[in-house]
Amino acid sequence: FDETGRQIPGYYLTAFLGAHFAERIPGAKIIHDPRLTWATVERVHGAGGVPIVNKAGHSFIKERMRSEDAVFAGEMSGHFYFRDFWYADNGLIPFLMVLEILSRSGKKLSELFDPYFAGYFISGELNTKLPPGASVADILARIEANYADARFEKIDGLSLEYPEWRANIRSSNTEPLLRLNVEARHEGLVAQKVQEIQGLYGIA
Repeated sequence: FDETGRQIPGYYLTAFLGAHFAERIPGAKIIHDPRLTWATVERVHGAGGVPIVNKAGHSFIKERMRSEDAVFAGEMSGHFYFRDFWYADNGLIPFLMVLEILSRSGKKLSELFDPYFAGYFISGELNTKLPPGASVADILARIEANYADARFEKIDGLSLEYPEWRANIRSSNTEPLLRLNVEARHEGLVAQKVQEIQGLYGIA
């Protein structure tokens, strides 16, 4: 949370810390999950790093970090991994890093993150419980057909992208849930696209 009480999403922290590592280590590889991506990709690229998208989940992230010799990885769910901490997930290191960056910047925490809140509008993860017999494959096929002109990725569920918005729809690994994340360049577009995509689920 910043000094105003505003919660800072794990997505923004991934982009923020990823860019910090890229500034310190030119060409640093930064792993991130495919649920929300624009902030991480753009900020890490802008700082001279190499963003790499990978399936969510600590076992998948750690394996990819080792194979790429990545310095840092983050997930929107608030898990952060460090090469110098045996590629393991740790919550204290990001806290201390943010404090260090904050103290050097001379800014308030809200000021450091205002560009993220103003530039990357997100839905937050929206979970829909699937009824017995519901087919995730059928739902994803319907969504893909509806947005046939989008750019697609299938690294983890279905990601679709347009210039002004993108979304990731994936099933939970542990529960009968369909998880949706939407991000957009304009705030009003988020709710519109959430409603549009959920309307394609075809479940009561």
